[in-house]
Amino acid sequence: MNKQIELQDLGLKDYKQTWDYQEQLFKGIVDAKIKNRRENTNLKTNNYFLFVEHPHVYTLGKSGDLSNLLLNEQQLTEKGATFYKINRGGDITYHGPGQIVGYPILDLDNFFTDIHKYLRFLEEMIILTLAEYGIKAERSPGETGVWLDVGTPFARKICAMGVRASRWVTMHGFALNVNADLGYFDNIIPCGIRGKAVTSLHVELGKTIDETKVKEKLLKHFSTLFEAEFF
Repeated sequence: MNKQIELQDLGLKDYKQTWDYQEQLFKGIVDAKIKNRRENTNLKTNNYFLFVEHPHVYTLGKSGDLSNLLLNEQQLTEKGATFYKINRGGDITYHGPGQIVGYPILDLDNFFTDIHKYLRFLEEMIILTLAEYGIKAERSPGETGVWLDVGTPFARKICAMGVRASRWVTMHGFALNVNADLGYFDNIIPCGIRGKAVTSLHVELGKTIDETKVKEKLLKHFSTLFEAEFF
């Protein structure tokens, strides 16, 4: 079992370039696992955690409904945004500046082979991080991600999640709104859920948030939950 995770902060990076890079890392892990099984070798499988910020982009998961994107191609161009259909779970979401996106590319055989538990741990990492800012975040039954004021008319989502897993290797991940321009969410039905608002850490606290400190807190809670070590 290899519980070491290579941390990479990619800064501001195009969505498609980052997706291609994820696929490359993902394939490397899967190939090592296949080789181990076929040749009875014991190659160590790597784990990665990518932080990234994307230019304005909308992504639609494989089970998503295109009608949840409320813009046509020309309107997308006018807003300086791009659109991709991708191979994660979930419906439509937005990524953009001021949002911390995290892509853990893990061999879950190094940790635990339970996708449900994996998603709950990602949510818990966000919940614990937001608690450090005095925000009570929680899960919403049947709706993956992290929410505030669940079960009230003021329910709003602060973190979206969508993952892909094959041979117990994960990719894609979470998007936490920190200083994001929430106006871009008006152009979609976020996650295909009507009548639910989105929010951001800076909106909730009424000030700009230091994203570097948020990342530090996220990593702290992730390493505790997964009993992992970053390098």
